Amino acid sequence: MTNAALVLEDGRVFRGEAYGATGVSLGEVVFSTAMTGYQETLTDPSYHRQIVVQTAPQIGNTGWNDEDDESSKIWVAGYVVRDPARTPSNWRSKRGLDEELTNQGIVGIAGLDTRTLTRHIREQGAMRAGVFSGSDLTDDASMVDQVKASAQMVGANLAVDVTTDKPYVVEAVGAKKFTVAALDLGIKSNTPRMMAARGIEVHVLPLTSSFEDILKVSPDGLFLSNGPGDPATQDHAIALTKEALGRKLPLFGICFGNQILGRAVGRGTYKMRYGHRGINIPVIDVTTGKVAITSQNHGFALEGTPGEEFSSEFGRAVLSHYCPNDGTVEGVRLLDAPAFSVQYHPEAAAGPHDAAPLFDEFVTLMNEAR
Repeated sequence: MTNAALVLEDGRVFRGEAYGATGVSLGEVVFSTAMTGYQETLTDPSYHRQIVVQTAPQIGNTGWNDEDDESSKIWVAGYVVRDPARTPSNWRSKRGLDEELTNQGIVGIAGLDTRTLTRHIREQGAMRAGVFSGSDLTDDASMVDQVKASAQMVGANLAVDVTTDKPYVVEAVGAKKFTVAALDLGIKSNTPRMMAARGIEVHVLPLTSSFEDILKVSPDGLFLSNGPGDPATQDHAIALTKEALGRKLPLFGICFGNQILGRAVGRGTYKMRYGHRGINIPVIDVTTGKVAITSQNHGFALEGTPGEEFSSEFGRAVLSHYCPNDGTVEGVRLLDAPAFSVQYHPEAAAGPHDAAPLFDEFVTLMNEAR
């Protein structure tokens, strides 16, 4: 057994044993309340530069398969679990979670009290941290200094790290009905699949694309994906969004894309105390009062009051959804232009699927624009 420590920037130290690769990994420590779907969590680009704490006590029971990755690799900076499964058991499992973490060089820690750690993050807020093991496990003061010298999440431009290097196309399933340009801010694999199932040919474009690049694919709509980092850094994506709104190109954004649309219509964003991460988070549509249980992963949010109507350079807009747990704004809808966005994941894998019909709403928007 190799000793390990999770060291927080406020000086708190949690001790356990190494899980996955040994070494040191620095990032922002956050917690996820999902009880399943850890493979999708680990491969979600939105978790870039974050050390993820699983609040569910036992992790790794179903091992690791070759079908459920949401991107080309594991993106988390580090991984924290309480009770790792000793023997995975699932008919699709190809190897254990610890083996995959080791293969991909992800430094983790197991055997610590994740309940106490989660309460600490809830009370003190998400903060910089480091997982240390092996020869990198030194005295507490030195490790705290190393953590304090690491980068902050506020002001972090991380989408540029996770976007695709070159455009690619996901073909429509069956007859092609629409073409969508999807701006890759950290897109998950299931998102183009969900659109393709609705007859949409999806052109996934790098974040660096110009609006001319978007127009080259002759899109019926523009999609803004999820992604990591501070939305205040995304001047280019915001400019592209404004261009689309000015041309009345139907637009749908999720998660990070919701914050991009919000900033494009004049709303500010702020860093939340500890964010929303999990697959069991309620959201209320202010127009219908309908509640959806959603998958979320965000540490920033839009400023404003749920249901608030406001004016923008593209006409009237409304803050359309909110989380009843804390009143956080969870959606924007333009009333004079074909655009809307939500702070959660309608493509959610491993679920829930309450929000999947939002893709149908996007189809309706493109139909109406025709």
